[in-house]
Amino acid sequence: MLKKLQKKQISIIAGAALFAFLTGAMVSAPEIGKSLGKWLKLSQNQAEQKSDGSVAQSAVFGLIEQSLPERAAKLAAIAILERSPDRNRARYLLASDYIERTQGQKALVLLQGLEKDYPILAPYILLKQAQAEDLLGEDGKASDLRQKVLKLYPKEPAAVKALYLIAQPKQEETAIAQFPSNPLTWEIIRKRLQENPNQPQLQLILAKYAYDQPGIVGVLDQLVKQPNLKPEDWELIGTDYWENSQFPKAANAYAKAPKTSRNLYRTARGLQVGGKDKEKAIATYQQLVQQFPNSEETGTALLRLAETAKTPKDGLPYLEQVISKFPKQAGTALAQKAKIQTLKDQKSASATWQLLIGKYGNSDEAAEYRWKIAQDKAQAKDYVGAWQWAEPIVTNNPNSILAPRAGFWVGKWAASLGKQQESKTAYEYVISQFPYSYYAWRAATMLGLNVGNFDNVRVMNPEVIASQRPVPPAGSETFKELYLLGQDRDAWLQWQTEFQNKIQPTVAEQFTEGLMRQARGDNLIGIDKISKLEDREIPAELAQYQTLSKQITYWQARYPFPYLREIEKWSIDRKLNPLLVTALMRQESRFEPKIKSVAEATGLMQLLPSTAKWIAPQIKVDFKTINLENPNDNMMLGTWYLGHTHDQYNNNSLLAIASYNAGPGNVSKWLQTLTTKDPDEFVEEIPFDETKNYVRQVFGNYWNYLRLYNPEISGIVTKYSTTHPKLPSQ
Repeated sequence: MLKKLQKKQISIIAGAALFAFLTGAMVSAPEIGKSLGKWLKLSQNQAEQKSDGSVAQSAVFGLIEQSLPERAAKLAAIAILERSPDRNRARYLLASDYIERTQGQKALVLLQGLEKDYPILAPYILLKQAQAEDLLGEDGKASDLRQKVLKLYPKEPAAVKALYLIAQPKQEETAIAQFPSNPLTWEIIRKRLQENPNQPQLQLILAKYAYDQPGIVGVLDQLVKQPNLKPEDWELIGTDYWENSQFPKAANAYAKAPKTSRNLYRTARGLQVGGKDKEKAIATYQQLVQQFPNSEETGTALLRLAETAKTPKDGLPYLEQVISKFPKQAGTALAQKAKIQTLKDQKSASATWQLLIGKYGNSDEAAEYRWKIAQDKAQAKDYVGAWQWAEPIVTNNPNSILAPRAGFWVGKWAASLGKQQESKTAYEYVISQFPYSYYAWRAATMLGLNVGNFDNVRVMNPEVIASQRPVPPAGSETFKELYLLGQDRDAWLQWQTEFQNKIQPTVAEQFTEGLMRQARGDNLIGIDKISKLEDREIPAELAQYQTLSKQITYWQARYPFPYLREIEKWSIDRKLNPLLVTALMRQESRFEPKIKSVAEATGLMQLLPSTAKWIAPQIKVDFKTINLENPNDNMMLGTWYLGHTHDQYNNNSLLAIASYNAGPGNVSKWLQTLTTKDPDEFVEEIPFDETKNYVRQVFGNYWNYLRLYNPEISGIVTKYSTTHPKLPSQ
């Protein structure tokens, strides 16, 4: 499920963030679009939009997810209205569509003089005019327009596009000097490095501004061969390697960087992970402890020294230092100490556990210990004891991954004790306090809400209100306008030029980067950046995250909806709940169509080629024509297989999803030994941790899509979030 989420009161406003334009939004769509309206509802008027500022009020912005033919007539109608921001937007977007369809003359008519009416995008309008002239074979006019951009807007990021397209050495030098963080500048640099790799200053520019771009590790590998790098250069190189999970290489670079507590820790940790020089890693940890005795990294270094000690007993002195000096890490140290003591001295171990839950009761380790005892009590049918041990997790450790789980099981145990009202209150509490969690869905099911259960979720077809892009919280107004217009290539170039704080972004910058990544189709990176905002620990940043996380647009960005039409088509064809298909796809691939696992499972639904080859004849398709990296092909086979697993288990989605992950053979074995009377107990007892977590994650995804995009459930969650129930005490 979700890691380390902060306690939130999330107000979900029914009907929020909707497409906003005309009733006949799908009239010009192809056949698949006609069926889409049965499931995906488009809003009918501007009044349905959120008014908290996270979604822009514009008829044009609401059209960007439609295809070019679908939106053409609507844009044309807006483009001839009286002068207004939306009229300018419609002209620009329609002209862009014409250029994409190589209709340069039509584009020029719309763009003529538009830069005066629409100054926020003036340089981009001139560049669009140049594109249109190129299409008409007017190279001279196109060149004049690009020179005009350089003359009138030399400091604007759009100027880089003109510099790049002019492609003269002087212009390239200007791009490198003035716009080092623009992706087109990176392309210029890469081209120069191909011609002559021995250019450390150019390599350092990529290291500083393009650390998270494909191919950067190869650039770093060349850069480290340079003889005259400064200590601060090595720190940059080390950080880049670290961010790209090249830990041994990072260690070597950090060893030549300034001796800060972070750099020493990462040197030691990189050596430890590399596994080739354990003694040097230990020596570096010890150097960190001596030189920076009070730094946070020192506390972690002591924990590492304990884990690398020759015997568990030899690690105890390091753990004692952590317990006495580093309260943030004391919980981890106490748990390790208790486990060591358990081997020889149960009494001492018990005292250590008591110290952990007494003094550091809000630590993750305290929650884990309490949950273990609660599970043991429940296994022995001591539901009163289980309740007593689980309850403090929910109240003392609300940020723990175990908190929603403990709250839900308090409800189950209360029901087993015949305390129906307490059980109901516990379920309401879970929905109220942990609305993002898998256990909120299980609680909603227990309360009898219309959210589906394991035995009927396949056949449900919930209405979905599609979201409009939110207004990014960071970046210039020009960038925001480009992003909201769906001009993703130009928005990306503009944003990257502005976004120079990449290693330590603000909350607003990281969220905006995540949105921009998703707009470009980099869904895995985008979702990851947005999700990791919950890990902020600095109080001011944490407060900013908590404010952001109360907006529905944050959660919709965390649970995006790419491939809506393909999902609709194949879900209907296979008689599957489209939200369940979306949930599984998010878990399998984060919507990355070309992603491959170590086992060669490929694409959105992560199909093995052997499985795909077996499926193809079942659906009368020639396997040789299948491309698993193609979203439509992948979903065509993947949804059939998901339907097949449901058919195998009489439409029990719990078993179907478990089988999708672990295979039918393992599920058959589990059915012989595990209880099937209570599906929640079955989930808890799945022997494979990977599959147990997979089941919870897929259904947690399903629940989040339901609560975020279905107006009925959105309204119900809002109701629970505002009633503030209390967890019942035993």
